[in-house]
Amino acid sequence: MTEKELICVNCPIGCTVTVKMEGDEIISVTGNTCPKGEAYARKECIRPERILTSTVKIEGGTHRVLPVITSEEIPLDVMFEAMEEVRKVSVKAPVSEGDVIISNLLGTGADVVASRSMAAAD
Repeated sequence: MTEKELICVNCPIGCTVTVKMEGDEIISVTGNTCPKGEAYARKECIRPERILTSTVKIEGGTHRVLPVITSEEIPLDVMFEAMEEVRKVSVKAPVSEGDVIISNLLGTGADVVASRSMAAAD
């Protein structure tokens, strides 16, 4: 049996959560003060997910790159592959905040969206 200790990041309390596992199976979760802590710990131990933030090239914009973010968390184990897809993209100005740059990134259900607007250069 293995034991993992995590700090929950779902709320400001920051509970220290202990997860006991037998192989890939979670036996128990303790130390959380709310249900969110247990859900976080289970997800983090089985298949962690993160929001991806990056930039893409933009042609004709007021800057050379456009900041982007995923619309939801994606599995951490596909993060490098996701970044490869993001690096391939180039968009043309103007772009509005929230515009979808890549739809359904790697089949995760998450879109890559512009996290700011960018006008065309004068």
